[in-house]
Amino acid sequence: MLLRALDKFFGHEASGGILLMLAALAALIVANSPLQPFYDDTLGATFSVLLNGGGLEKPLILWINDGLMAVFFFLIGLELKREMMEGKLKKPADVVLPGMAAVGGMVVPALIFAAFNWGSPETLSGWAIPAATDIAFALGVLALLGDRVPASLKVFLLTLAILDDLGAIVIIALFYTADLKVDYLLMALLPLAGLIWLNLKGAHRVAPMVLLGTIMWFFVLKSGVHATIAGVATAFCIPLRDKWGKSPLHALEHALSPYVLYLILPIFAFGNAGVVLTGISFSDLLQPLPLGVALGLVLGKQVGVFAITFAMVKSGLARLPDGVGWGHIYGLSCLAGIGFTMSLFIGSLSYADPVLMNDVRLGVLSGSAISALLGYAALRLLAAPKGSKRATAAE
Repeated sequence: MLLRALDKFFGHEASGGILLMLAALAALIVANSPLQPFYDDTLGATFSVLLNGGGLEKPLILWINDGLMAVFFFLIGLELKREMMEGKLKKPADVVLPGMAAVGGMVVPALIFAAFNWGSPETLSGWAIPAATDIAFALGVLALLGDRVPASLKVFLLTLAILDDLGAIVIIALFYTADLKVDYLLMALLPLAGLIWLNLKGAHRVAPMVLLGTIMWFFVLKSGVHATIAGVATAFCIPLRDKWGKSPLHALEHALSPYVLYLILPIFAFGNAGVVLTGISFSDLLQPLPLGVALGLVLGKQVGVFAITFAMVKSGLARLPDGVGWGHIYGLSCLAGIGFTMSLFIGSLSYADPVLMNDVRLGVLSGSAISALLGYAALRLLAAPKGSKRATAAE
């Protein structure tokens, strides 16, 4: 009975988003319980991989954020390459509307955050925190509605979120690079060259590619460029088709997805969502940093995504997907404000001060929760179950 229930849960589209929510809730409870010192000490514990005194020595939280998240971005890279070569991003015409909506959904939240933090150089560096959308969470909320929403709306949200992630990758590469060490960056070109050669050769075995990608990750991490970029670069070097016509990319994506969705992302959420609520009052939510993040996600995403989509359609440059109305677009714009994983990740790159990171968590969790509730409510009120009179009339 239990196994059947677990199988049903993990087979549901919303299961990944639910696990993320539970992991964040667990972090929130632990961070505000007697276990809080143990939680902080564990995440701050140093873990070393050294050879003759050289190598990597980092606290556990950075192994999660630099290491496990590189695997997450590796999967994002695999999805991006597949979509660009044979999926939703293959035809430019299908990308224009969600692509422009993604741009609007990144620019407006960043501007709102900057407006609230303009006078504070210490916090302004986090301008990109509300610009990101969490794919797993947003699609998980949409999946809870089942066939109450058009299938084309899910495709639109998925395309927008993928392009949003691509924009986040570019932002991280350009604006969140530490002091650059050119010698390590040049050394990273050697395993990259090997990966490119294996890709052009149509290699079938993925183990050598993963090994080269790991070596590149090490060099990129030591160079000061954020190591998640190595995950994306490695993914783009995995052949879509090998010399026998099989797909190493499909096989690797299929094998990796459950581990990322049900293990890596919940671990990241548990390690990064532990906002300490002790001593926090409502007025703390109105401070520039948490308010800029929360309003960027809630208001900025709505305005950016909806306004650009409206302008593109009304100007005749694009048209809405089949079966999608403006109410659906509004609900989707709200769901795009679920930043969570990506927002927390960019926050960890922006601030080393634990007090500022606590403010980031406060803004991200409140903004994402409000966006999720607004998006679900808007689409739930708008939609009708398939087969009902209202749905039949709509068709």
